[in-house]
Amino acid sequence: MKNENIVKKNHHFQKIIGKKNFLKGRSFIVYFNKDSQKNFKYGISVGKRIGNAVVRNKVKRQIRLMIFELLPTLKIKQYQIVIMARNQFLAKNYAFNFDELNNLLNKLN
Repeated sequence: MKNENIVKKNHHFQKIIGKKNFLKGRSFIVYFNKDSQKNFKYGISVGKRIGNAVVRNKVKRQIRLMIFELLPTLKIKQYQIVIMARNQFLAKNYAFNFDELNNLLNKLN
């Protein structure tokens, strides 16, 4: 994926989270903002409660891979989303987390 699809700045994260539109799962909270003029953008947030820096970076890599695999099948081209990982992410395997993220993102349609 290109870097233009990634939310990086804090004020962009705050803008998306501030709308208070979200979906909850066991492993994720997905905040979203629909904007008809912009393309799909995503941001990943992993709190300090989840392991040390190595574990948090591993979680971010896994979520990034999930989005990369799901993006061609999803129809959420006008959304800006922030995916926050919860503590249960580490307790579940990759396949369970993948299915859960897929279900949450399909609810946006």
